[in-house]
Amino acid sequence: MAVTSVSNTTTASSSDFVYNPNSQLTSDQFMQLFLTELEHQDPTDPMDTDKMLDQTAQLSTMEMNDNMQKTLDNLSNTLQATGQFSALSAIGKMGDTGNRYINVTDEDKSVNFDLYFGNDITSGNVIIKDKSGNIVKTFPLEAHTKGVLNFDWDLIGDNGQRVPSDTYEVTADYTTPDGKQETTALGAYPIESIRFENGEPYAKLGSNYIPFSQIQEIYQWQE
Repeated sequence: MAVTSVSNTTTASSSDFVYNPNSQLTSDQFMQLFLTELEHQDPTDPMDTDKMLDQTAQLSTMEMNDNMQKTLDNLSNTLQATGQFSALSAIGKMGDTGNRYINVTDEDKSVNFDLYFGNDITSGNVIIKDKSGNIVKTFPLEAHTKGVLNFDWDLIGDNGQRVPSDTYEVTADYTTPDGKQETTALGAYPIESIRFENGEPYAKLGSNYIPFSQIQEIYQWQE
């Protein structure tokens, strides 16, 4: 008996094609492709079992990677929300940048700075020192209520001369109404408010907003 030759010619319809401009398959697209391959396999030469196992293993790896990415995304969102909550909870506490110095350049006619006084002031002095610890300028303090005070220095030292361009440390010693001696320094202020820019928190310290990441220490002020 003559045996006629059997050929398996398959014409793919337009629905068999998946538009994928980035050449990346989702798990659903992978399964659709895998089932289509099984459907159109040559009956006289079925797919190798090892090949099937290899493809299903690839699918499992894709799903694991997808689940891991979702977990990482959720963790990132959680950490971001936690960071924002931590920033908001800092309002009312003290924020210290650790920067005690002002910069003076040749172009400057004056410099402006803030100091925070945690207690009412009876008397005292703002003291400006050079990097060697020498006092170059002293501002007398008048009686004032506690809070952030702003100062404008014309860059004239106690010797009547314009100070050289450099960095200068700013501190203050003062006496409270009950006779206590207190000190304060540049860079430490109450955190009055938090502002977000592109998801990054900025804290209002003194008269300026600075990135939250620049604050070195946050603590509760004790009177």
